[in-house]
Amino acid sequence: MKSAQAPQKDGPRINREIRAREVQLIDAEGHNRGIVEAAEAQQSADEAGLDLVEIVPTADPPVCKILDYGKFRFLEQKKAAEARKKQKIVEIKEIKLRPGIDEHDYGVKMKSVRRFFEEGDKVKITLRFRGREMAHQELGYKLLDRVRAETLPFAKVETEPLMEGRQMVMILAPK
Repeated sequence: MKSAQAPQKDGPRINREIRAREVQLIDAEGHNRGIVEAAEAQQSADEAGLDLVEIVPTADPPVCKILDYGKFRFLEQKKAAEARKKQKIVEIKEIKLRPGIDEHDYGVKMKSVRRFFEEGDKVKITLRFRGREMAHQELGYKLLDRVRAETLPFAKVETEPLMEGRQMVMILAPK
């Protein structure tokens, strides 16, 4: 029978969890002490009243640093939260048109498209055909070319117009 493996904990190994015989030690002041025995490094950390933290476990030998683990974890969480805050999720907004769209309705839709680009989102233009409109797909291409021409200063075409069943789709992205 196999013995149950210890569950993997997230984050770096600290103090007695470090299994390497020798480690590359960096002391509390940030000075490199070179390669020392793990027991000696642990003793140095205990004397300083701090923790021995494995910073680079993949190195040979692993790099360990003497520091306050609670403070280290707090700063890591703070860094991660800051990175999440700066991350922008790009959404795809959809605008639905018809081949025989009225001029005013078209203007309202284009105003929405402009607003979406200002917010940094992509826009999917869907042109739906009904019944006999399928016989006049060139009207759809003309309409999508008009949309492309009007959005050219602030957007680029990510996906050219193509037919998907009874609808024509084009995706635009902000410049």
